Parts: sequence; structure tokens; C-alpha cells
Amino acid sequence: MAISYIGIGALSNHADTITPAYPAGATAGRLAVLQVVSAHTDESIPTTPSGWNLAGTLSGGGGVFGAAAGPRRLTWFTRVLVGSDAAPSTRIPSGSTGSLVCGRILVLDRSAGTGWRWAVSFGEDTTSGTGFSAAASTALTWAAGDFAVLGYAVSVSTASATAEAVAATGITFGTVTERADDSVTDGHDARMVAATGAVSSGSGTQSPTVTATLAAAAVGVAGVLRIREATAAIAATAQTAFPPRNLAAVTGMLAENIVAATIYRVIGASRVAVRAAEAVDVTGQNALLRVDAEQPFGVAVSYTAELEDVNGNVWTVSTASTITSTVDGDVVSDAIRGLGATVVIASWPDKKRDRDSSQFNVGGRIVVVSRPRSGASATILVRTETDEQGDALHEVLGSATEGVVLIRKQTTLPGVDGYLVVLNDTEDRNWYDAVRRWSLDVVETEEWPSILEAAGFTLQDVGDNYTTLADLAADNATLLALAMKDFGV
Repeated sequence: MAISYIGIGALSNHADTITPAYPAGATAGRLAVLQVVSAHTDESIPTTPSGWNLAGTLSGGGGVFGAAAGPRRLTWFTRVLVGSDAAPSTRIPSGSTGSLVCGRILVLDRSAGTGWRWAVSFGEDTTSGTGFSAAASTALTWAAGDFAVLGYAVSVSTASATAEAVAATGITFGTVTERADDSVTDGHDARMVAATGAVSSGSGTQSPTVTATLAAAAVGVAGVLRIREATAAIAATAQTAFPPRNLAAVTGMLAENIVAATIYRVIGASRVAVRAAEAVDVTGQNALLRVDAEQPFGVAVSYTAELEDVNGNVWTVSTASTITSTVDGDVVSDAIRGLGATVVIASWPDKKRDRDSSQFNVGGRIVVVSRPRSGASATILVRTETDEQGDALHEVLGSATEGVVLIRKQTTLPGVDGYLVVLNDTEDRNWYDAVRRWSLDVVETEEWPSILEAAGFTLQDVGDNYTTLADLAADNATLLALAMKDFGV
């Protein structure tokens, strides 16, 4: 695994608006980094170009903004290239005396991984001199192979830089190579410097210090954009079980220092957090697995995970394909226990909602004080057509977690799919066939508490499939493999 420098585009500079050009090699999948140095009376942040991400920004250097004096701002924007990308534009407010903005685009490539990750840390040097040193305020996680873009924004256009370097306790950086050293004479002047390097050894969480030797005394800011190959990915697999369930697994989080994760079921433009998969603390974990046993039937679903790293950055990974769960009939199930029954919904004629209220006659005027209306109540008629279906429904109704069941049409139907508490059930059997007719008095309710996980497999599944621990170990190289096993096969 390695990140490599491809090239840097030409300098673009102006009083308030720039549109830097890409260098050669700006191809799909590579990472573009737009480094911007700006100065303004209000220390304004440059606008984020369309389709780009604001990676970080800092204005500093102390003093009062003026000619070759006072604060300058360093900003980084990032974009994963898609091919034939339009040149980005960014601007600061116009009409300010002495304002300026300049920038260049760096392009990087990676040899492995599933994507790109980055984090930033900035510091300032408020003492005018040629020995520039900016101690960054944010601790970053470091590992061998991490790539570092060093940026400098200083107040004097003639303050060319040499000996650019970065240091962090316990971390060894390889050779740092200067990529740009630009004199900017727009407005009140500035110097923009860019350099790159990589971590050769060491790991840990440390605040970096960025240094350089300047040809003229100046103040300003500097920072590190730490870039890493992404390892996290999400996969979803349909388990061969009834009722249908999907296993969503996020892996590779440890190398990215992910501390919190949420897995979503995605249908079209809408998404819902999977049971027990919202804002899960995954500090120190490499994988997060959750079973989705509440997906609608007959529609394509995919899964997305939002991953928050230790620096507060949120990354998104998504499955590459969709899953459509199909069944032979309507289903009443308990996702928590993993039980379900195939039924035919024969009748659901109405929904009744009550409202607790009191009436008062106030001077001849009727005043009603009421509470919110209740959940809908109804009598649902369903039919099971085999002994197995009837017994399965009996088990679901008899042991439903917190008395709640999930009802779903064979092809999802709003107004039918939902959660119910069954208050009473009447079973009507025939003596001449296996058909049973059930009358269910129900009230619509909320789903089970989100802390309850949907069942994947049980100890009985393990017992049914393995005789000894040796058999179990031989068939599952790791505990993760066991957790992801499809026991329905």
C-alpha cells in the first residue's frame, strides 16, 4: 500500500476569485487537493468549489492585516476525481483593500485500499523571523505509509522557503519534497508553499510541528493534510433463512481509527438506521455486524455506513449492489427472536383511533380538552394454509418480544407493513384440511427498542451444524467468519 504524488497544477492568483487548472494525470479515482492561500480584512474563508470538500482552514500569524504583515489564511479542499472534472472556482469577498487569493491543485494516486481518508491540523507562527515554526493544535493519528501534504501561508512575498519539514513525537518522516514556492504580489502580498512527504515508521496520536527556513522574516500559518488509503468497506448478504434477513458487515475500521458507526438501510432516496446499528461505539473494533430482519419485501434495498473517525471526520461507505427479499406470501414475524410465519392477509377493513378527551360547558360554549389520539386499532383476518404455517404463527404470537410483531405484505404496501401488538387472537380450524383462519385484534405500535438486536443465529443453530469444537474451528477460521456464517444453507 502506498500513496504517490502525481503532479501539481499551475498557480492561479487574483484579488478575489481563482479557477486553478488540474495538472496532467488528473484521472478518475485519484485524489485532488486544492491548496489555497488568501488574505482579507475580515479573514474570510474561501468558498468551497462545487463538488469539493472543505478539508480544513486556519487564519493566523498575529498582528494587523496590512502590506506584508498580519494574518494569512491557509485552506485545503479535496475531491476524489471522477474523470473529465471541471476546474474548480473559489472566491473571497471582493472590494477589500489588500485582499488576495491564490491556489494550486495537487493530484495523488494510491496503490490499494477502498478509497481516501484525510485529516488536518494547523498551527501559526506569530513571531516574525526566518526560522518558521508552527506547532499544530490538533493531534492526528499516524501510521507507516501515511502521506503528508505540508502547506504554508506567510505574509511576505519574498519569503521563499527551504528545509520544509514536519515532526511528531515517535513518528519518522521520510524525505520532504517541495512542490510549490510562489511569490504572490496581489493585494498585500503573500507566499504560498507546498511540500509532500510520508511516514516511514512509527504510529500513534500526536500533534505535528511544521517548520521551514524563510529567505525573509515573516509570520503566517502552516498545516499538515494527512492522507491515508481507506480500508473500511461494507458488504450485505442475504441469509438463506425464513423470514428473510440480510447481514450487513462493516470491516476494516481499525486502520482508519473509526470510533462510531451507523449502518443504514437505503431504499431509493430514503434511509433508515438498521436495528441496533445507530451511533455504535466501535473504538478499537475492526468490524461491526448487524442483521436486518425488518426490510420490506419485493423492493431493492442497499446499505450505507457512516463512519466517524477520531478527528470527527465522517466517511460514507456503501454496498455495491442491492438485495431484494422475496417471499411466498404475507409474513408475520418477530425480528428479535428470528421467528416468522407465512400467512394470507384476508381482511383488514378499517383502522380505529381513539382520543381521550373531556368536555366542558363554559358560558354556553363547549370546550374540549384532549390528548393525542391513540394508535390505530383493528381486527385483521389472516389465513394459514398448512400445519407448518399455522404452528409457526402460533409460536410467533405466543412468544412475541414485548408483545410486538411485524406484519409485511408479500410486496410491501404502505398502510399494511408495520408493527402491531396483538391483544387477542382467535383460531378457527377445519376438520377436513389444514387451513386455519385467525382473527387478530391489534393496535399499531412503535417498533421494538433500538437496543434490541435482530437475531442472526442461535446456539441451537451452532448445535445443529457442529458436533465438536474442532468441527466449529475447522469450518470457521475466525470468530468474524462464524458471525457472518449463513446457517440457513
